[in-house]
Amino acid sequence: MTVYIGVDFHARQQTISYLTTETGEIQHLVLLHQDLATVRAFYAQFVGQHVVVGFESSGYAAWFEELLEELGHEIWIGHALYIRQFAKRRQKNDRRDADLILDLLVKSDFPRIHRFSRRTRAILQQLRYRQRLVKMRTMAMNMLLFMASSRGVSLRTQLTSKRGQARLAELALPHPLGSQRDELLKLLQDLDEKIKTLEQWLQRETKTDAAVQRLQTHPGIGLLTSICVRYTLEQVDRFTTTRKVTAFAGFDPMQDQSDERQRMGAISKQGSRWLRFYLVEAGQIAIRKDADLARVYKRLSLRGGHAKAKVAIGRRLLVRAFIMLRDEVDYDEFLRRGVAARSSRGTA
Repeated sequence: MTVYIGVDFHARQQTISYLTTETGEIQHLVLLHQDLATVRAFYAQFVGQHVVVGFESSGYAAWFEELLEELGHEIWIGHALYIRQFAKRRQKNDRRDADLILDLLVKSDFPRIHRFSRRTRAILQQLRYRQRLVKMRTMAMNMLLFMASSRGVSLRTQLTSKRGQARLAELALPHPLGSQRDELLKLLQDLDEKIKTLEQWLQRETKTDAAVQRLQTHPGIGLLTSICVRYTLEQVDRFTTTRKVTAFAGFDPMQDQSDERQRMGAISKQGSRWLRFYLVEAGQIAIRKDADLARVYKRLSLRGGHAKAKVAIGRRLLVRAFIMLRDEVDYDEFLRRGVAARSSRGTA
């Protein structure tokens, strides 16, 4: 017997439509999240049976997913826009939404999206947390640099070193600014230590991951970029073409076409912004060591400017990383295959 549960999930409550294949009778229920014991009791009653729980993707559902995982239920997360396209009427309320999700589950039409594993979620959460700490460190450094420049002292990049921080600490400042400087310097040191600890944790967690180590053989791709690419793509076999990978990352250009008029606009920016950020940054290092990428960057920067060229290199770097993960090859083997392919075309 299979139990299908369609959930219209909100931050404070969830509306449920569910049925069992034994009776086929649809039942409805509203659960308030402030009463977690009741929520757990409802789902725990089906333990030992095949339970499929479907709901729309939500940023508030992390605790709910963990509860369902603990109980051993199968979790299906759907794309909210595609689910809505199946609605036959424009009228919308929580119960109708739950009924729609249940109907899609039973008919196997549920627009299911990929769900990351527990380990992948933990690693990506740590990676995003590191980026937030880096942003806080940048804000603190900018405030300190302003204090120094307001007193005629230019530190620029020296503030990242202990010598530069010591020079700033010795600078004579009036009472309000002096205490702020001391607090910001202490905050800067704390943030540096936290960021270093996070990077060490990420390195330990991925030390035995062959895919992460393989990606780092490509010039420009370091620890953080390789982790972001590896765990954001996770199961690369779910992408059948390189175009689908670039679309998943938001690197695909937006097309505006009508009759004979066709215009390719900016990239869609769908998917992970951190993935795009890391790849674009890594691409600026890769062009210094990879001749093919350097030629592409030079040509595109002359034609469309440096900003567009940086994005294009990031997209090419993603395609290369995808091929290396899919075919389980390192950078040297990737280059060898490219040279062999070009040579065979030349002799054909």
